[in-house]
Amino acid sequence: MKNVSLESRLPGGLTNDEIFAAIEQSLSERGDLQKILIVPPDITRFYSGAGMITRHIYSLLCGTCEIDILPALGTHVPMTREEVAEMYGDIPFEHFIEHNWRDGIVKLGEVPADFVTEVSEGICTEAIDVEVNKLLLDPSYDLVISIGQVVPHEVVGMANYSKNIFVGCGGRSMINSSHMLGAFYGMERLMGKDHSPVRKVFDYAEERFIQNIPLVYILTVVASYENEQNIYGIYIGRERRYFEQAVHLSTQKNIFFTDSPYEKVVVYLDEKEFKSTWIGNKAIYRTRMSIADGGELIILAPGIDKFGEDGIIDELIRKYGYVGREKILALAEGNADLKRNLSAAAHLIHGSSDSRFTITYCTKHLSKQEVESAGYGYLPYDEAAARYDPNMLIEGVNTIEDGKRIYYISNPALGLWADRSKFNMK
Repeated sequence: MKNVSLESRLPGGLTNDEIFAAIEQSLSERGDLQKILIVPPDITRFYSGAGMITRHIYSLLCGTCEIDILPALGTHVPMTREEVAEMYGDIPFEHFIEHNWRDGIVKLGEVPADFVTEVSEGICTEAIDVEVNKLLLDPSYDLVISIGQVVPHEVVGMANYSKNIFVGCGGRSMINSSHMLGAFYGMERLMGKDHSPVRKVFDYAEERFIQNIPLVYILTVVASYENEQNIYGIYIGRERRYFEQAVHLSTQKNIFFTDSPYEKVVVYLDEKEFKSTWIGNKAIYRTRMSIADGGELIILAPGIDKFGEDGIIDELIRKYGYVGREKILALAEGNADLKRNLSAAAHLIHGSSDSRFTITYCTKHLSKQEVESAGYGYLPYDEAAARYDPNMLIEGVNTIEDGKRIYYISNPALGLWADRSKFNMK
């Protein structure tokens, strides 16, 4: 495929015609393809633009080659027929293959312990297995197209690129180790930045273990304009420089700075996209650096009906709760079930404020007892939505009826909100 980079500085971003033309330009040098594998995100990245891009590639190639689609689920719940139809339109469901992070994977090698020790500044000292879905190694595929959105991320710093392969299509060891590495190193040190320890691990694995895969990345940068999510950049290529271009634009479009922290932040979680706290805690990860000590985070979560995307992880979250970094580290050391599932331990660290600010989940489907036993405050969704009506609030600062000021965010998946001094901290 031909390398393509396209950005828009217009308020509304790129048009669909411009995006389709970039894809077609790239595919113009595709050669004679007999069979391809597309690796897009799942419904939890609904606004990435990947659904539209996948549909267009399918429409261009379905008459000339065989197409399989492997959503990069990571640990997430497999997509239903209804979700596939909503995100990927009329592509037949039979083309979609379910990734299982516990089975169906193959080990390619390992990132050595001395490298992990060096990039983590001595925080983590064990080797990390490099595991991927065995389909990625199937020689019958002439081309593997990985599609995804570059945006600030709590584990790797900036999402996508090789993360789509090593986590989205990865195995238990890589997922557990990378999540714990990011948690040990510290979210606030890496979010919104390239070259984090986790990214360096992925770069090592990319350079040494998957160069023989006929892989190309299609990366997007998405931002909100007039209550719609638009693509402002599309980057097509294998080399890291295309990811770096996307990172550069994302830092401009997806990081929102404040010169002083907010006392109260209200975040809405679209029920179509957020159905578990595993995903919904983006409301915590992406806003924590903007919330004042002693402040309050209100999460309007009408679709949240579970904690973990995976049944085992859901049980672990319910068992141990979001009780803070130090307690979770001790629990992971002393409890075999948590030690076997370090991605769950990392998530529990990420999802706690360490008592720096309060977190209130406002749900329809999880009970007061369930929410509070996991370590959060609780408010019934309808009561909270009457007080903080998402249909009436605007992005940013709002003054509500009691005269108090709140900061409202309609989709935490689209960015990172930070007090500038905390973002710059080493």
